[in-house]
This record gives sequence, C-alpha cells and structure tokens, in this order.
Amino acid sequence: MTIKINYFKNQISKTNSNTILFVNEKFNIKGLKKNFSKSEFTYVDDLLKTSDLKKNLIIFEINSKKKIILVSVKNNKKNSEIENLGAELFGKINYGRNNEYHINSDSINEKNKNFLGHFLHGIKLKSYEFTKYKSKKNSRIITINVSGNKNKPSLQSQIKFKAIEDGTFFARDLVSEPGNILHPDEYAKRLASLKKVGLKVTIFDEKKLKKLGMHSLLGVGMGSIRGSYLVSLEWNGAKNKSKPLAFVGKGVTFDTGGYSLKPAKFMEDMTYDMAGSAAVVGLMKSLALRKAKINAVGVVGLVENMVSGVAQRPGDIVKSFSGKTIEVLNTDAEGRLVLADALTYTEKKFQPKFIIDLATLTGAIIVSLGSEYAGLFSNDDKLSNQILKAGEIVEEKLWRMPLHKNYDKLINSKNADMQNINYVGGAGSTTAAQFLQRFIINKTPWAHLDIAGMAFSKYGGSLNSGGATGFGVRLLNKLIEEYYE
Repeated sequence: MTIKINYFKNQISKTNSNTILFVNEKFNIKGLKKNFSKSEFTYVDDLLKTSDLKKNLIIFEINSKKKIILVSVKNNKKNSEIENLGAELFGKINYGRNNEYHINSDSINEKNKNFLGHFLHGIKLKSYEFTKYKSKKNSRIITINVSGNKNKPSLQSQIKFKAIEDGTFFARDLVSEPGNILHPDEYAKRLASLKKVGLKVTIFDEKKLKKLGMHSLLGVGMGSIRGSYLVSLEWNGAKNKSKPLAFVGKGVTFDTGGYSLKPAKFMEDMTYDMAGSAAVVGLMKSLALRKAKINAVGVVGLVENMVSGVAQRPGDIVKSFSGKTIEVLNTDAEGRLVLADALTYTEKKFQPKFIIDLATLTGAIIVSLGSEYAGLFSNDDKLSNQILKAGEIVEEKLWRMPLHKNYDKLINSKNADMQNINYVGGAGSTTAAQFLQRFIINKTPWAHLDIAGMAFSKYGGSLNSGGATGFGVRLLNKLIEEYYE
C-alpha cells in the first residue's frame, strides 16, 4: 500500500474523481456548490436531511466511479484530533476499490494553518503496513490530488511531516523484523547506513566494549553467537557548540530470558524487545531529515539474550562501565544491564543537557498502565513536565511514576553494590527505574520511559493498524520542537 500526494497550483472544480470536502458540524454544503454539479448538489443535499450528522465522515456514492466524502470539522480541533480524522478517512478508503481522490483545499474553513498537513499526516501514519515477507505484495497506490489556492501545507511543513513519517516508519520496520533477520550484527549494519542522511555513526564492537569495561552490557549477550554493540548516532544541527540532547535505547533484538527462561507462550513477541532503541534511531533519522536546529545524540545498546553453555548465569557478578558491581539474580532482567552501561557512557562522553532513555523494560508497567500510557520516571520535574505535555500534544501518553530512596533497599545486594531485581516483590517498574538512576553519576536531568505496553499493538490504534507503533519518535520530536529548537 502506498499513499501518493500530489499538489496542484490551481483549483480543480467539478472533478470527475472521488472528492473529499470539509464541512462544519452541521454538514452545511451551501458554500461548496462549485465543487458539485447541479445534480450532485441536489442529491447530496437531499440525502443529508436523513443522514446521521453525529458522524465525522459521511460518504455518498454518486455512481460506480465516484464518491463524495464529507468530513465534519469541529472548531478549534487539536492537531492530534485532525490527524485522527485523517486516519479515520484512511480506514474508509483503504477498503474500497477507488484509488484516486481529490481534495479542494479551498473548502477548508479552519484557523489552523496546518490543518491539511496534519490531516494528510494522519492518513500516511495510519497507512503503514509491514509486508516485507509476504509472497503476495500489496501493490495498490492511493493517489490524493490536492488543488486550490489556500490552506496548503508549506514546503517546509511537507518536509517536516515526511521526516517524522520516515523516522516513525523506520522504527516500525525495525521492530517488525524477526529475530533471525534483525540480530545485533545486522542491526549495527543498518545503523551504519544512516551516515547517508547526515548522522555521525560510531559503532563499538565487543573488543572495544571490553576495553571500555562495559561488562554489564556484554554479559547479556554472552550466550549468543551474534556480537554485542554500543552504537552512537550524532546530529549537530545547531550553529553553536551547545550541549546535545541525549536519547538512549534498549536494543535487545531477541529476549529468551536467558537461564531465567521466559514461558514459551508469547515468547515470539520478544522480537520487539528492541523497540526502545528503534524509537531512538527513528527520532535521530527524523531530526537529520528535517535538519533540526539542535545538537542531539542517540545511543543504543544492541544484544541478543540467549541460552547456551557460555550464557550468563543467575548469581553472576559483573562490573559496569561506571565501576559499580551488579549481582545478576535474574537473567531476564537484562534490559537494565544494557542501559546501565549505555547511560553512564552517554553522560560521561557527551555531557548532555538531559538524558531520556526508552525501553520495553518491565511487564509490571503493563500491569500498572495497560496499553494506554507509558511509564515515566525522572529525577527532574521540569523535564518530566515537558515530556508529559509533549505526549499530550501527539497523544503518546505517559504517566509519571514514583522514585524514592526508600526503594533502594530493595535492590541492595549482600555480595555486590546492587542486585538487578527486587526479590521482596512489588514495585517492579519502580525498582527497575531506581536501578537505572544509579548509573546517572553526575546528576544530569534524566527520564526513563518504560514503553513495554506501548511499543506493539495487536489490535491497532488511532494512527497505526496493528503491530509496531513507533511509540516515542513523534513524542520526542515534539518535545524538541516545543522546548529546545
């Protein structure tokens, strides 16, 4: 499935193609007569008298080749609501046989200058599908022709929307790949290819990681025949040498749980245990494509958590990059071990303004928040509030969860500086975040987003049709736009 959008300078009136028109809540079409033939106007006007006007969309079949779609637009709609409206329209046209539609931008009577941009953005985001391994491809192309003299997205806006779409789709593609294809070796190669969009890519392999002392990260990948990596992606878009914004992602390409083996049921879903890293990578690609006027760095730890004769054992003790020692009581609490080294490295190497990490870290966050909110943990109120507000704008919602020094006793170890799980029980997501906080050495503003319930949707959401969501790309892009760019 491909959505193709064409822009025409002049207005096309009374087109023979399927027509999409925007109306008010009462579906008043009197001001749109020039978009209908006389018979069409009479027909639609008559049917509206008996139609359900509480709907967002009403579709009229003019004949076997033409539809007129009226889209109801309430005053002062939020950008996210406009995008959802576009996604709803896609749901209607996706199941039809018509492949060409016309939008007259002059029919839009909205104060929001970017109304059409957000509407089309919603269509594009909803249209994503992962069909790479289908023997029968969906080659359908839906063309949307936009004409008129007013309300068209500027070229700059078009570039920005496309950059966000490309970054989100890249993240979704990565999460959708099976574990036998997207193992750490392949993942690192794909990240190296991002040099072509202007990112500086640095890849640390196992030899370099051992030299750096990243034994917390390396321990997770010991059981795999694949390599383990730490990859940094740098974008320098600011004119000055200001401190970068830093984003860190967990990239466990497949998680068996190691010797603390996961139940067989649903283990196939563990291909998306690298969704945190995918969000970071998708964000960095978006920033580069739209040439964001900020300095930013993305750091991802790439490992595969497998069972073998040389895999990490419960009870092992490892020394992290920070110098702190960790007793590994549960090999299925591996994401925090990867992030521990990645966080300290990011803080020490780049000295950023803030660090935000994303990870499908705990099942406990799904118990707490389901698939409606991601968990937010932070040592900084200002940064937390900014993330929460950005999430509200793009409808990638978060709920702030507690951190407190009293939780530390639950992860203190008798044999090392700390243990990687809380055996007392309860507060699984909080103790995981409390563990991560110990690797922010210099009190850098930091936030941890536990996206375990948001990275993958079996049933689909407002802007995705099921599968990988790309959660985090649009959220963090909006955070940057609103507060740092």
